[in-house]
Amino acid sequence: MYKEIFKWVIAIISQPGKAWVMLTKKEENDDEFLSRFVYPLIGLVTVAAFLGVLFTRKEFDVELALKSSIKTLVSSFGGFYLGAYFLNEVWQSFFKREKDMKLMQRFVGYSSSLMFALSVVLMLLPEFFFLRIFVLYTFYIVWEGAGPYMQIEENTRLKFTGVATVIILLTPSVIGILLALLMPGLNI
Repeated sequence: MYKEIFKWVIAIISQPGKAWVMLTKKEENDDEFLSRFVYPLIGLVTVAAFLGVLFTRKEFDVELALKSSIKTLVSSFGGFYLGAYFLNEVWQSFFKREKDMKLMQRFVGYSSSLMFALSVVLMLLPEFFFLRIFVLYTFYIVWEGAGPYMQIEENTRLKFTGVATVIILLTPSVIGILLALLMPGLNI
């Protein structure tokens, strides 16, 4: 299962145009997508958050590692579902399309692949903080997926790409900030 996930993540990051065309042709059940792609990726990010705090800090603090993994888990899950919900709402109001939550979940999940991969690397190797700039490549991933996967016309592609990228990148961050404000005990 993880071998296939890594294959798709690498394909989406390295050749997004080709990957989106292949994903358009891929027949998959919505529940299968969540349980075989998104949930394992979020689990991997959560485990990386736990191990990253546990082994990259000077002190060996399990409590701090648990707090980090809980915050990461809630931010990732919440960011994924809230991003899909907001994109679904925008899909209907701005682009005058029929709501399709399952399509939005798949699009947000695949478009977040780079963000999940960067999170894993940065949790385990925090000294490479400068890699955060590559999260902006998500714009290109969304751009490539807007045409073949979402069937967006060329004249509205830039608008959709901008809105979708902002939603995909900001929802996990906003949830992380809200968690820090509402539950100061989770701050690390």
